[in-house]
Amino acid sequence: MTTLRRMTRTKRTKRICDPPAGGLHNSLVAFRLHEAPVPGLKILRHPFPPVGHLTGMWRMALLLALAWSLGVISAPSAPASAQSSSKSHAHDFVIFATVFTAQGFALPGARVRVRRADEKKFRWEAMSDHQGELGIRVPQDAEYELTVEARGFQPQTRKVDAREGDREDLTLRLEPLAAGGKP
Repeated sequence: MTTLRRMTRTKRTKRICDPPAGGLHNSLVAFRLHEAPVPGLKILRHPFPPVGHLTGMWRMALLLALAWSLGVISAPSAPASAQSSSKSHAHDFVIFATVFTAQGFALPGARVRVRRADEKKFRWEAMSDHQGELGIRVPQDAEYELTVEARGFQPQTRKVDAREGDREDLTLRLEPLAAGGKP
């Protein structure tokens, strides 16, 4: 009975011994068996201990923040001339349109093209979504011509004056092509 008590009371631990005379191969085997590695082989370990995935992510975030604060990594910045150029959308005119069929159903996939009234080439284009809605952003202080086309429907053209205000809401109702027309 005393033997049983001693066995239950004593904690079993692995003994760490000196590396065997077999050289590097035997110490790698000891490393693979989760025994304490030879002090010189510590470089073979992964730099982050296997604590968890999130711990590694936090360490990487901390490392990136440190590198950014030291100036090793910098965020791309636009030149001052690009920020003050006409690329800004602060003074744009927005054309919102909803395209319907003659029966009043939303018409998805309708192609809307916009051009300046005095030009021949269309510069802006959009397709209506599943609800028949779309939006196009154009520069202010001009007059535009909007053309709507959809398969099986007659094309429609509207004029939009963008000299006053900052948006125009249009409701477009397309009529079907006459029988024998192009689908």
